[in-house]
Amino acid sequence: MSVTAPQVSGNSSTFWPIFIMALGTFILGLTEFASMSMLPLIAASFDVTPSAAGYVISGYAIGVVIGAPLFMLLTNKMNRRTALMLFTGMMCVANGLSAIATSLPEMVFYRVLSGLPHGAYFATSLLVAASMAPMGKRASYMSFVFSGLTIATIVGVPMATLVGQYVSWRLCMAIVAVLALVATLLVYKLVPSSPVTKPTSLKDEFGVLKNKLVWSISGIIFIGFGGVFCIYTYLADTILVVTETPEYTISIAMMMFGIGTTIGNWACGKLADKSPVSTTGIALLCSVVIAVLYVQAAHNIWLLYLAVFCLGASVGLAAVIQSMLLDVSPTGHAMIGALVQCAFNTANAIGPWVGGALLAGGATFNQTGYASAMLFFGGFLMWALSCVLMRKRNIQFVKAPA
Repeated sequence: MSVTAPQVSGNSSTFWPIFIMALGTFILGLTEFASMSMLPLIAASFDVTPSAAGYVISGYAIGVVIGAPLFMLLTNKMNRRTALMLFTGMMCVANGLSAIATSLPEMVFYRVLSGLPHGAYFATSLLVAASMAPMGKRASYMSFVFSGLTIATIVGVPMATLVGQYVSWRLCMAIVAVLALVATLLVYKLVPSSPVTKPTSLKDEFGVLKNKLVWSISGIIFIGFGGVFCIYTYLADTILVVTETPEYTISIAMMMFGIGTTIGNWACGKLADKSPVSTTGIALLCSVVIAVLYVQAAHNIWLLYLAVFCLGASVGLAAVIQSMLLDVSPTGHAMIGALVQCAFNTANAIGPWVGGALLAGGATFNQTGYASAMLFFGGFLMWALSCVLMRKRNIQFVKAPA
């Protein structure tokens, strides 16, 4: 896995720990997204309908929503390196069990287990990255860790799909389990011990939920990121029915989305080091425009590739928003990390639901772009509300030196 380090390449004491934590998010990307592309294979293996096999995806999302707050609270006082090893170890076991599942209910159960460490690993690794970053570089360090997930969408998922199609989806699960085992060993070897010197109490952790600013910033994800999934969920249908190009163009479109996500992740991290609030607002407005243009762009495959690339770039706001949340709340960082992961999975449900409702009303697949634009604009309104609240509290963000 190759990523562009945010000014840490010359310092091995920070580069390798950040790189290893990015490997963990790469594994999570494979765990979550590869199963989507292999769903028909899983359905055929268990002799069930595609809709029934969809519970495999739902099971993972349920695991994330349950595990994110639960494990962040349970590991609140634990050395963060130890916590990371616990989470990667769980990834190893759960994916290994998924590889040998003998029935659909058993597979769904193992997928719930696979999702449990997802949010907690993300939150913990981002907190470790933030603690290692020099002043004014936190957003780019956190983006580096998040880049593992984005690279999984470009390289890992297409390769896993090919292995699943030509060998077995079970082998893919087994490979992910082995990678998680390797990550566990590398975390122990290369990530420095990170004891929690001042663990927060449960009262402080849950107290963060009383902060209106935390909810308004999280609302950018809850609502705005639904715009991403609204288009992405029906992208394959759009290409086949509206664009009317061969099936292989779907893979290219997915790859363009992944490339856009990776570049957007890097660019947003760099820009957010200077001005996180402005970066977020401008990116959301650009996403509204892109979603509207997608409706017409879908009639030409090259324009569609460009639109999907830009859509993927908007995902780069993820680490930026989490960095903002850490800035506006002095305590409850574990709960914030869990809240962010729950927000993403909620957006993953809202987007397809809104798009599906539009389609049920007689809209064409490409017109999900209109629904996507509405969701992105909803995210922009939450950003505007956040700006008002920050101005009232006179909150200032730490900026990188020029």
